[in-house]
Amino acid sequence: MRRVSSFVIQAVPMFVACSTLCFARESLADALDRMHDLEFDKADLAIHESGNHIKPSEVAANPGQVLHRIREASPVAPVAFNLAIEAEGDEHLRQFQAVCRLAKQAMVTSVTIQAARAGTPFNTEVDRLRELTAIANEQGVLLSVKTCIGRLTEDPDTAVELCRATPGLGITLDPSHYIYGPHQGRNFDQVYAHVYHVHLRDTRRDAMQVRVGQGEIEYSRIINYLGRYDYARALSIEILDQPDNGFDRDTELRKLRRLLESML
Repeated sequence: MRRVSSFVIQAVPMFVACSTLCFARESLADALDRMHDLEFDKADLAIHESGNHIKPSEVAANPGQVLHRIREASPVAPVAFNLAIEAEGDEHLRQFQAVCRLAKQAMVTSVTIQAARAGTPFNTEVDRLRELTAIANEQGVLLSVKTCIGRLTEDPDTAVELCRATPGLGITLDPSHYIYGPHQGRNFDQVYAHVYHVHLRDTRRDAMQVRVGQGEIEYSRIINYLGRYDYARALSIEILDQPDNGFDRDTELRKLRRLLESML
């Protein structure tokens, strides 16, 4: 191990994955096929009620069928779920529990959810997250809240406090929301100790998503800080599938995959 400047440079057992949100307008099978064509072998599956791939209501209704779809769709292996449930109350809990069971069956260890909207009372959100974390823990799943503009986690200090108040809860770090969001310019190093999962693209302070290399995301710094805490999971590329991107998605996915792999 050697020290360069303030960072420890060491080999860390991280790996690169691709989010199905990169292909949100395509079917799940087509999304996974495109990933395979682009030489990804691991996938971060979006399970969104309003999405085109897998819906949490479908998981709750027929988990065996969904598991079959995942296993038969492609040689790309799922390593994480990105979950968005729209149901409330008991139905929300039922769907969440079904997704956690699916994760266990699919050998997926990481499930990401959104924190409550900004302005929600902190203690109310802690109560909700403790209940969900207990359910996830029963299935051996790591639950994390995503850093996100408009959510309690848009403030890195609040994101950390949610984890401290909820034993077993982690953070899905999406640094774009700290570069572009209302807290841009603030240091967010305090979140690294709590990171369970990572979503990456390139971002500027005036644009959430730009071509790789034209933004301010310091990938090597992120990797080195994660290494300090023995992070050994996915770096999931999440270049959002938007028609007005102004660049070729596949080119950017290849570019970022190769860049990240060169750093690992």
